[in-house]
Amino acid sequence: MKERTVGFFEIVATKNGQAKRIPAHFDWDRVLSDIAQTHVTDRTFEADSRYVGSIVTYDMQDHLLLHRVKDAGEWLSVVNWDTGSLHELEESAHEGYLDTSVVCFLPFGNVVGIMQGGVSAPSHKALETWLNGMQIFPGDHLQVRPVVAHAEIERLKTASGASRVEVKVIANKMGALQGRHGGLARTLRVAGEAYGEISVTMVISVPRTKELKEHRELLLADLEEISDVVTGAERARARLVYSDPSGPERTRLVELVEHSITAKKRVPATDAEGNSIRIMSAVDAILAAATEHENALRLAVDVGEA
Repeated sequence: MKERTVGFFEIVATKNGQAKRIPAHFDWDRVLSDIAQTHVTDRTFEADSRYVGSIVTYDMQDHLLLHRVKDAGEWLSVVNWDTGSLHELEESAHEGYLDTSVVCFLPFGNVVGIMQGGVSAPSHKALETWLNGMQIFPGDHLQVRPVVAHAEIERLKTASGASRVEVKVIANKMGALQGRHGGLARTLRVAGEAYGEISVTMVISVPRTKELKEHRELLLADLEEISDVVTGAERARARLVYSDPSGPERTRLVELVEHSITAKKRVPATDAEGNSIRIMSAVDAILAAATEHENALRLAVDVGEA
């Protein structure tokens, strides 16, 4: 079963060349419902390619399928795997072959999750082109930009502990750990010395019980010691603990490296009976990835935690 990438993007407005976050959450449910009732020609826009939007409803929720119409000059063939015979696909005047991407609009921050059906399927830039071509919001020029997780290294200074740390350090960063004596630095350094030119991914989790308070404090201290290294790591995130004298402890997931938020998901194309389920599978994968990364997504687009 092939893995496909889910990418997350934020829809913002541009004015005088400056991109600005839209304060309110657009009513995408209404937009998709309106699009579903239009003729195919009214949801088609031609730019560098011809793009067509269509709506699929799954679990009582509308989602956008964005299609790129293959050029009539592209050569398309079909093979029969039993006989090995080939035949050419010829486009008629009333038909077109499509590359398709699935787009799910999340319920916060004008964020969308996109999964491309193939390398030539519409990208987030194609979605931007189509949204503006359709004049979804007349008077607004929209930009679709990757959601980038913020590096929140400064939050380490105000936390009282860390209940979970995940760090991936590639080989060329190992040298920066020399002379560091904390547990995180020592463990990463020993792995590098033992196995040579490797990348190391380490996850440490401390249960949130009163008895392990000192362990969470120690984990935070060890993380602070290598904070200058983890900002340049391949991946680094932590769930920080904040003590409140007037109430219970609270936690916050922080990203210590800036990166585009994406996820790899396995997407089955057919069910046990051989029926096509690729669109439903794609929607499920996008929404699962959105749930998995929701805190980071909300933080990145400044809408707060769920």
